Amino acid sequence: MYDVVVVGGGHNGLVAAAYLARAGRRVLVCERRPVLGGAAISEHPFGPDFTVTALSYVVSLLPSGMVRDLGLARHGYHVYPQGPYFAPRRDGRYLSLPDDPAERRDQIAKFSERDIGAYESWEGWMGRLAGIVGPLLDAVPPKVGSKRVGDLLGQARLAAKLRKVDVRAAFDLTRLFTASIADLLEARFESDALRGVLSVSGVIGTWAGPRSAGTAYVMLHHHIGESTWGFPRGGMGAVSRAIASAATGFGAELRTDAPVARIDVHNGRTTGVTLEGGERIPARAVITTAHPKISFLELVDVKELPEDFVADIRGWQSRSGTVKINLAVDRLPVFTAHPEPDPRVYGGTIVLAESLDDLEGAYQEAVAGRPATLPFADVCIPSVYDPTLAPEGQHVVSMFTQWVPHTYADKPDQPAIEAYADRVVARMEALAPGFTDSIVGRQVLGPHDMQAEYGLIGGNIFHGELTPGQMFHCRPAAGYADLRTPIKGLYQAGSATHGGGGVTGIPGRNVVRQLLSDT
Repeated sequence: MYDVVVVGGGHNGLVAAAYLARAGRRVLVCERRPVLGGAAISEHPFGPDFTVTALSYVVSLLPSGMVRDLGLARHGYHVYPQGPYFAPRRDGRYLSLPDDPAERRDQIAKFSERDIGAYESWEGWMGRLAGIVGPLLDAVPPKVGSKRVGDLLGQARLAAKLRKVDVRAAFDLTRLFTASIADLLEARFESDALRGVLSVSGVIGTWAGPRSAGTAYVMLHHHIGESTWGFPRGGMGAVSRAIASAATGFGAELRTDAPVARIDVHNGRTTGVTLEGGERIPARAVITTAHPKISFLELVDVKELPEDFVADIRGWQSRSGTVKINLAVDRLPVFTAHPEPDPRVYGGTIVLAESLDDLEGAYQEAVAGRPATLPFADVCIPSVYDPTLAPEGQHVVSMFTQWVPHTYADKPDQPAIEAYADRVVARMEALAPGFTDSIVGRQVLGPHDMQAEYGLIGGNIFHGELTPGQMFHCRPAAGYADLRTPIKGLYQAGSATHGGGGVTGIPGRNVVRQLLSDT
């Protein structure tokens, strides 16, 4: 008998297993795919010489405390800090946002003198709000509205954390959680170049355009945390491998090719899991990290769950119109706007978005059922830092792009997706002539691939849209944002829980705190 079985070997499941084993629990991870890591994986679609980060492509909010707790550096974890934004334009100009304030002011001045001060005020404003919201990312949300003594104490602790929220901060936070990113940017900046670059962080990975309400929070989500954004050595799969190595070092058992068919329940309590091959694995507790629609509508018999909980899960929004394009190239692109070799250009995020209206137009086309004519893309070339990813002189290019219709998750149109990918490459070609000819390998992953192969329902990389109605105590169901579920001994810790959305590991760490406090 195991103390805990973890369903899903993504990074959150591995973090949970590592902390549980570290605490002396006998734990087993069951992963349905032949490789651990979930969406944080490295693959070799172009042969062994090229290592591609298939989906998630940067480390963002993984806490430094977790790195220390699990000793991840001893297991090969290393992150190269990501460089600044670089946004080349079709008119031959470019906008870069380097860390150096003087250089950044010069860059912004090329497009607007007024925007120099506006950007500095913006960064300070976002930093202050992130300082308020950031600590909540690590917290387990209380049951807001519950009158039980223990829940009232949790609400009181939350109120104590929010004591620094004054009248102005309360006003600003309310706007931030309800406004569109366009509302905020258009009120502060006049240049299309700056509006375009900044609006990307409000819509990345979401089924929403920059004029959609709630996208302002997605921007804030990218400012939260004390960790450095960057590219892990060996690709994102190396992050998962480091956590897995730490987990096995503490004594956890990890099984791949072990798909769970059912989470077993008897008299309102979990008794373990049954694999698709019929093997029964008894356990005192189960943690599921799968998408909530898989966990509670497929793996658990819905008759074991309250009707309102099931209704919340059925109503959980998990749409997306993202397409991930991975390329192998035989040389770096040379941009017309900046032909000189510059590590900050190649080592940062190359943004293909010239205006906020560009993004809104692309989204509206997808809403109307058509792949975007002019897709936007976040482009990264991690091999400029990490020579293990490609042969000498060659590189891997990651293009995270939007939008195609979200209905493609269930009814893909592969020719349309390939044509869409052609347009993304053509957009890069227009900025860096010769880019198309440099491509020696191409992988295109649309919403259906993300759903069918990686378990990302709707193709949503966050396991659920980052909208105000799906955050904090609403993530993913009323009364169960504390990582527990209606079934005793069954816990949840996927990216659809609070602290998820990105490679954070926070749900995996927090669920262990809850489980250990209950046993």
